Order: sequence, then C-alpha cells, then structure tokens
Amino acid sequence: MRIGSEILLDRSLGDEEENLLDLRNLRNLVRHGEGLRLEFKMKVKFPEKIIKELVAFANTEGGHLFVGVSDAGVIEGVKFAEEEQFLLERAIEKYCFPVFTYRAYRIRLDNGREVLVYQVYESVDKPHFVQLDADPHPICYVRVEDRTIQASKEMKQILRRQNNDGISFAYGEIERLLLDHIRKNGHITLAQLVQEAQIPIWLASRKLVLLVLTRVLKIEPGESFDTYRLN
Repeated sequence: MRIGSEILLDRSLGDEEENLLDLRNLRNLVRHGEGLRLEFKMKVKFPEKIIKELVAFANTEGGHLFVGVSDAGVIEGVKFAEEEQFLLERAIEKYCFPVFTYRAYRIRLDNGREVLVYQVYESVDKPHFVQLDADPHPICYVRVEDRTIQASKEMKQILRRQNNDGISFAYGEIERLLLDHIRKNGHITLAQLVQEAQIPIWLASRKLVLLVLTRVLKIEPGESFDTYRLN
C-alpha cells in the first residue's frame, strides 16, 4: 500500500500578487513554446496523464503548467476552470508522493475564459513519484528539454542522493576505462560500460552513479537509456 500521497500547497506564497503571472507575461512565456520549465495543456480531460508533468517539474528544476493553452501556443482558456482545478488536484492528492510544493491560480482572458496556472517548485525531497491504481510500482518522472520521461534506476538514485555530503569514489581500472571511452567517444552509456569493462551491470550502475554524484560526470536522461558525459 502506498502512503504519503498528500501534496503540500504553499499557501504562504498565495498573497504575493507581484510574483503571479498576469496575462501579458503569460503571453510572453507562451511565445517561447514548451520547454524544460513550461508545459501546455488544453484541458484536464485525463488528469492522471497530466500529473506526471508536475512530478517531473518537482524532480528537475521546477516549472509552470498552463491549462487552457494548446501545444501550438494558442491561448484559448477553459470555460470551467474551477472544475478543471478540482479534477487535477484530486488526482495529485491521490496519485502523487511524497509532498512537493506548488501553487495554483487562474488568469482571466478577454474572452471570459481562464487559464489555470500551476507553478511547481524544484523539490529538496527528491525523488517524487506517480502511482496510478493500475501501476504495480511507483514511477518517477524527470523533465528533459520539452519532454517528460520516466527516470531510470540510476537517475532515481542520483535524485535521492544528490544533496548528500561525503560521497567519494576510488579511481581504479574501471574508472580509467570509463573516462578513456568518454574522451574518445564523447559519452558512454550503462550498456557500453558493461561491455567495455566486462563487469556486471550492478557494478557499472554503481560506478556511474558515484561519478555523477561527485560531479565528474553529468547524466543526460533518455527514454531508452541515459547518456553520461564529462561534467
């Protein structure tokens, strides 16, 4: 059974009107298109599919989700924004964990409709997960450019430990082979390290995670596999 599904709404920020987007700033942001910290949705028809975007923002650098904006950047708004907000926040509370911080508000358009804004803050309690009723295990998501992707086992470990102190590694033959491969090819993957060093996958995974945590390498998450480069 999953526990800890509640989400913290940072109400202390709700009165800081000068930090809320207005219609002019909304239009300026939308012109740039979707990206690492921006996601557009026309409506909350399937909230279970939208909450992964919020979790990904919390696991990465934070961001804004606009409901009532098309993928092409057309700002149409939604007719019943309060109902859309209720559906989405019910899904957040039911399926997302642990607590992360966000605030939600609405921007009224000239046509009488509203854009629902979710501002998600980068979390200090990573990783965060989504677990739907049909999911056997919780799923972690991260943001890569304008996409939300499922995090690998290595990415989840890095998120969990990235603020820990005292992490170190021993430089040995595996590390030498790994770094030589990157200098020659520009990058390395988990599968390539297993083949290059002829080591089990668990050991290759551990080596890569430690080198990212000690900032020797940087990880570039991918949908099929992660790529590691010199930091």
